[in-house]
Amino acid sequence: MKFLNLDAQYERIKDQVNSRITRVLNHGHFIMGDEVAELEECLAEFVGARYCVGVGSGTEALLIALMGLGISPGDEVITTPFTFIATGEVIALLGAKPVYVDVDTQTYNIDPKLIPAAITEHTKAIIAVSLYGQPADFDAINVIAEPLSIPVIEDGAQSFGAEYKGKRSCGLSTIGCTSFFPSKPLGCYGDGGALFTDDEELAQKARQIRVHGQDRRYHHARLGINGRLDTLQAAVLLAKMKIFESEVEARVRVGQRYSALLEDDGLVTPYIAPHVKSVYGQYTVQVNQREDVQDYLQSKNIPTAVHYPLPLYRQPALAQEKIFLRETETLSKKVLSLPMHPYMEESEQEQVAECLLSAMKNQKQ
Repeated sequence: MKFLNLDAQYERIKDQVNSRITRVLNHGHFIMGDEVAELEECLAEFVGARYCVGVGSGTEALLIALMGLGISPGDEVITTPFTFIATGEVIALLGAKPVYVDVDTQTYNIDPKLIPAAITEHTKAIIAVSLYGQPADFDAINVIAEPLSIPVIEDGAQSFGAEYKGKRSCGLSTIGCTSFFPSKPLGCYGDGGALFTDDEELAQKARQIRVHGQDRRYHHARLGINGRLDTLQAAVLLAKMKIFESEVEARVRVGQRYSALLEDDGLVTPYIAPHVKSVYGQYTVQVNQREDVQDYLQSKNIPTAVHYPLPLYRQPALAQEKIFLRETETLSKKVLSLPMHPYMEESEQEQVAECLLSAMKNQKQ
């Protein structure tokens, strides 16, 4: 069994992907070709944002967003410690300090109720991660941030295509960022990412930053990076956008089917808030004795993953002493992600559920 099945997706859109790639090979504009602008327009319309800026990765999207906001040494950026290192890494790369706030017990996203206590005179931004495909509670976060003129960034690397109160992920805050890493809900065949905003000035800054701060050829208005989205990757994403909405619906069905199959008193399945449509970037449960459960599932040829085993403040590169956030600590020891993709057969899910429940039953004996 595969944790992620990109083969099935490729078979479905092989002709469109190959045609798009061949077109790029024929015109030879491999850097910032027309496909990049075409994709940006397509993605902006999908999200409902005025502007989309394609970039080289989800990490670069976050970095460019912070650079566009002018984050610098001595600043503080509030975020969650229960996420991939990129979220905290980009803050530290700019010399700013990640200020960690614990997560909500149900959604695993940053808990808005805890944000006000973390705000200081040095707070210059908030990065809220839409973990596992479910957007964070952005209305609650924005209500806190707006009166203080604190910009809010959504790290939507796992949630592109999800909805929050009828609006799509990446269009819920000052800036939305996403990743097109192959395993994401919308993935390319390498690295890629994008950021979204309704702010014309921020969009213009982002476009400049992604090309070394250049505002016209060989004239650099600001410091930037090499953060361009590859034309070939844009071509792949354009082909995938043709089927993306149907894949989102398939993800929802797979996620809901998992939850129905895994009803058990000892197993915590994903809680999806009533005002949210999750894309199940991961289908993640909570288990005790996680390594034993993983070993048992592996013996049945069922792959699993752990997202994430260490809070960011315990990562050597970002270590901060004297921090202990209870929910984050608990989750990091219990979460387990199961095979999840839009092309999962019901029989595969039944196999996963049967084996997982069997492993849980063995724990009780």
